[in-house]
Amino acid sequence: MIEQLREFLRYMEIERNASSHTLRAYRRDIETFLSTVKTPLDEIDASDIRGFIARRLRDGKNKTTVSRQLATLRSFFRFLHREGYIRKNPARLIPNPKTERRLPRFLTVDETFQLVEKPTDLGFLPIRNRAILELLYGCGLRVSELVTLSLDDINLREALIRVKGKRRKERIVPMGSKAVEALKEYMIERSLLKKESTALFLNRSGRPLSDRSIRKIVRKYAIQIGLSNVSPHTLRHSFATHLLQGGADLRTIQELLGHSSLSSTQVYTHLDLTHLMDVYDRAHPLSKKGKKG
Repeated sequence: MIEQLREFLRYMEIERNASSHTLRAYRRDIETFLSTVKTPLDEIDASDIRGFIARRLRDGKNKTTVSRQLATLRSFFRFLHREGYIRKNPARLIPNPKTERRLPRFLTVDETFQLVEKPTDLGFLPIRNRAILELLYGCGLRVSELVTLSLDDINLREALIRVKGKRRKERIVPMGSKAVEALKEYMIERSLLKKESTALFLNRSGRPLSDRSIRKIVRKYAIQIGLSNVSPHTLRHSFATHLLQGGADLRTIQELLGHSSLSSTQVYTHLDLTHLMDVYDRAHPLSKKGKKG
């Protein structure tokens, strides 16, 4: 069983270009399932998977997490069936738990500027952190994309960066003047470390920053300006929302975000509609009269 899991993860890495983060999630989900079911692979049936899903929901796991785990199991058993380890795929026809699609949280333009411009001190750390915030918001990067940026991915002259997205799919994203300026200042500070690492963002010891470190940096400055529950993904959502509000079309936003499907980007149309309705309710005289009546 362990060998089949190794083969599956190797297949996902080599054939499907899954990231290390995705591979860890696959391993965790499959090991959780197998430790719970405790049944030989070729004897697992649909009732075992339904029972696992029901227990996860009963234990308080949210439906999005459980849906992701079911998707992992579908991929795993599809692989096992194709490779001849099992006679049929027991996960093939099991539906996902019904989930409500939540609108992503985003910041106002003023809040975003306050956050991005909060690091104002001199020195390596604040200058590095300012560059991090500028790229997260100015380019709409995922935190996993930010930490994998290398020096070769940055073209300051053309104001472009090469981003390695999900499944290692690359895209070119333009940088604004603020991001370019912040990166130029950071590169000077970075050169003083005299480290040979090719990673763009380093800690003071010259080692690449982790996802967790980036999250802590964002949270730290958000708290300083009075905001809570702000993550790197909040800045990505803010980037997309502000583009839409500024008149950008969905296809452009899709390309900039690196979404493989336009349906992933369409959530921002609902979000923008909510924003427009709020503005209407606050500002339109007929809206106010309607409420008084």
